[in-house]
Amino acid sequence: MSDKKVGGPAKKGLVSWILYFTDEKKGSYVASVLFAIMSVACCIAPYFMIARIVRQLMDGVRDWNLFLRECGIVALFWFGNVLFHAISTSMSHIATFNLLGTIRKRLCDKLTRLPLGTVLDMPSGSLKSTMIDRIDSMETTLAHIIPEYTSNIILSIALVAYLFVLDWRLALASLAVLPVGFIAMCFMFKDGPARFQYALDKTKILNDTAVEYINGIEVIKAFGKSKASYDRFVTAAEEGSACYVEWMRDCIWPHAVATVVTPSLILSLLPIGGFMFLHGSVSASMFITVIILALSAVQPFLIAFTYHDDIAKAGAIFDEVGSIMSLPELDRPAADLRKPADNSIVLKNVRFSYHKGIAGEEKKEILHGINMTLPQGSYSAFVGPSGSGKSTIARLIASLWDVDSGSIEIGGVDIRNLSLEEYNHRVAYVSQDNFLFDMSVRDNIRLGREGATDTEVEEVAKKSGCYDFIMSLEHGFDTVVGGSGAHLSGGERQRIAIARAMMKDAPIVILDEATAYTDPENEAIIQKSVARLVKGKTLIVIAHRISTVSDADKLYVIKNGAIDSSGTHEELLAQGGLYKNMWEAHISAKDGE
Repeated sequence: MSDKKVGGPAKKGLVSWILYFTDEKKGSYVASVLFAIMSVACCIAPYFMIARIVRQLMDGVRDWNLFLRECGIVALFWFGNVLFHAISTSMSHIATFNLLGTIRKRLCDKLTRLPLGTVLDMPSGSLKSTMIDRIDSMETTLAHIIPEYTSNIILSIALVAYLFVLDWRLALASLAVLPVGFIAMCFMFKDGPARFQYALDKTKILNDTAVEYINGIEVIKAFGKSKASYDRFVTAAEEGSACYVEWMRDCIWPHAVATVVTPSLILSLLPIGGFMFLHGSVSASMFITVIILALSAVQPFLIAFTYHDDIAKAGAIFDEVGSIMSLPELDRPAADLRKPADNSIVLKNVRFSYHKGIAGEEKKEILHGINMTLPQGSYSAFVGPSGSGKSTIARLIASLWDVDSGSIEIGGVDIRNLSLEEYNHRVAYVSQDNFLFDMSVRDNIRLGREGATDTEVEEVAKKSGCYDFIMSLEHGFDTVVGGSGAHLSGGERQRIAIARAMMKDAPIVILDEATAYTDPENEAIIQKSVARLVKGKTLIVIAHRISTVSDADKLYVIKNGAIDSSGTHEELLAQGGLYKNMWEAHISAKDGE
């Protein structure tokens, strides 16, 4: 099931969330509940048999064969309890693992449909905590809560109802202690949701601090800031544990009262029932039967009671998931509404603001009415000071964000009328921070086109100029590059990223400072690779070295989110201004090397 949006508010009930994510495994959950009811019924049935045996003995029955048969029936019930519980648990676990997998898949799909800025605003530690740790922590709860909580609640209610059928006076007497336990529970669960949310927030801060500390360990060691940075982590860890300790400390006495008093139905039943028996208002057999059945009602009630905290925690985690699932997505259709006539690119009065915070509550306009036309097969370059908006324009064209106003058209069609899947096939985007996955070089290149053969991968590597260095690695194309490509140098990672883009063979290529981290020798190799990559394609290059794009068909000089000037290299030099100043500064820097 591929959903675009949750289709409602992020807040839902626990059952609603489970039904929403369960998909085809709803039948497994229903069957697990039925088997759980049968299991609990088999657990309670022996109490009815014991009450029957006691009444027979009190009535003078001395048929030992009858008692043996009834004891055999009791044994069968206990066996049925174990058998049905095993079947119910197995089915609920299978359904739960499917459910958790579905949640993670939908979250991953959701992230691909969100604007890049929204994803970047999510702290990686918090996102990892939600998608891995939090969701994983629900496994035990969901695997047991659905069959066991449901079945135990149903049978507890059924038993109490049956007690009222036998003798409503004794039934009320057995429930006399419940108000005490209920009051204790109210104190125990007071501010529970707020406390749990506070604990979740502190845990997220701990996760984020830990990720920051680990990612910044090189800087911490280089600048001798380990104590200050470690103190932040220690503080986060202490606050993360203190919130749970304080919460448990406040709940310990109400919890003790609730768990001791609530199940003790005979505390009130024995004296009240004994008084009634002595005054002849209830028979001995009825009194004993109610005592035995009241004891049998305790176990399912206790089991259901233990799941209360887990239900609250699961609900809070589902709300976290829901807050991500309800985020606004890029406005794209499922299929192209119109087919572009060609691969030309036109920007019309494009304005864009970076929205800070997941809710986008803060924004600052970065681009102020950008207009440009990039013909099919042309080579265009964006240059300008750092922070001027060059990469932002490239990312908007790559459909990583949506414009605030104005439009971007490909072949005369607004890109918002093109599906993300089809658009991704049309555009290859290579940035200075290209990410490599922790798998082999071969598989990283193959990401450019699913199903590419080993021979095709190797041919692309040769064309991109990285075949020789790949073959020099320990296992050649089968060398695992490490997390984010950590086992390779920056230049090697970039060359593999170029090969991946070549494998994609998209008609529009965007290079966002793709040679920023490379030395002159590797830069020359990459330039040759790019020349092969872009032959006959619409090329956009963002460069920090002006000399590498001076041969572009047209250069756009970006300053403070607007186009300062545009033209060929010679035209811009003739105009003077910012471009000429940047060129002269660049030439002076090269002469000084």
